Amino acid sequence: MLNQDILREATRLTRAGQLVEATALLQRMLRGERTPEATTGTTGDTALGGREPLTIDVTPNSVEDRPSTARAKTQSDQPRRPRAALNRTRLGPSLGLHGLTKRTPPSARDIVPEGGRFTEGSFSNAAGSRAYKLFVPSCYQGQPLPLVVMMHGCTQSPDDFAAGTRMNFVAEEQACLVAYPAQRSDANPSKCWNWFRSHDQQRGSGEPSLIAGITRQIMRDYAVDPSRVYVAGLSAGAAAAAVMGATYGDLYAAIGVHSGLACGAASDLPSALIAMRQGGGSDARAPNARPPVPTIVFHGDRDSTVHPNNGDQILAQLTRTTRTQTKEHRGRASGGHGYTRTIHSDAKGRDIFEHWTIHGAGHAWSGGSAAGSYTDPRGPDATREMLRFFLAHSLPRPPG
Repeated sequence: MLNQDILREATRLTRAGQLVEATALLQRMLRGERTPEATTGTTGDTALGGREPLTIDVTPNSVEDRPSTARAKTQSDQPRRPRAALNRTRLGPSLGLHGLTKRTPPSARDIVPEGGRFTEGSFSNAAGSRAYKLFVPSCYQGQPLPLVVMMHGCTQSPDDFAAGTRMNFVAEEQACLVAYPAQRSDANPSKCWNWFRSHDQQRGSGEPSLIAGITRQIMRDYAVDPSRVYVAGLSAGAAAAAVMGATYGDLYAAIGVHSGLACGAASDLPSALIAMRQGGGSDARAPNARPPVPTIVFHGDRDSTVHPNNGDQILAQLTRTTRTQTKEHRGRASGGHGYTRTIHSDAKGRDIFEHWTIHGAGHAWSGGSAAGSYTDPRGPDATREMLRFFLAHSLPRPPG
């Protein structure tokens, strides 16, 4: 098949719900392998060259392959056990984090600092419903606090993501509420946020309306400073956070994108896999964000799941309509990765964008805890740096 034919066939398979077959077809194309002609049987089911659907071979990054880095998705007080080796796994759409593994659940002490609370909630609207968890720091007594919305990656859960990022522990120190929306498996088989679908890139529809709805519900139920509400994520969750910054710039004062993609980098599954492999292209444009929301980006330069070009393209999209001056700093986390931090300042000297390139890092949360999945404890500490960046930004307060 020619590449254009492959893309058409992959799109057809996606619309038919045959995500495994579509993903396998695209990954063969991206690896440059010869792709056999698709054949359709009398039942209407499509197989590649008349064979069984291909298995997607998943190779973890070196950080992910260490026994201590991955844990399960549910909260438990059971003692930690070394996880089994990561096997090659048949997946649905490979839209974020690699692999499905058996992991020891994080314990309560890995998720919630002493005195804090981790409550459950849900939100529904015309687009559906989503559950979420909310961290409430021990100091909360009804005073307005900042709110951080944390979007997990594929195969993850709120408990897993909270344990891996340790955002609740930093939020306890800084007196912040933290929300963790949970993707449903019936919305995406790998629990990825559907950042790549046009319907889920628009204000007032799809998943953006659900995430904004969760945010506003928490703002009604708790005392939240409306000028200091933020959203961040990892991988597919990071791409969803970029969508929220582009579509709800009046709700979020700043966003954090860790190993993610720009809003508009893809519009369907085929283009999503291409964007992840090589970058989303310079024509990706963010709707409705004028001026762009202050943004901090983290990306490992050895990320083999979401190409590092995507981090550059997020900044290119943001600076397309905003003239900035840049300063570059190089450093190294204690005993860990080196990094390059590029700071973009506006005409008034305010630091509005940051881009952290982490040298030698793969597809994992920088500086995270081994109690959660897809983390790289070798730093720098993305959680602290994100919260530091967030709290330096606030939305203008309405007059009166």
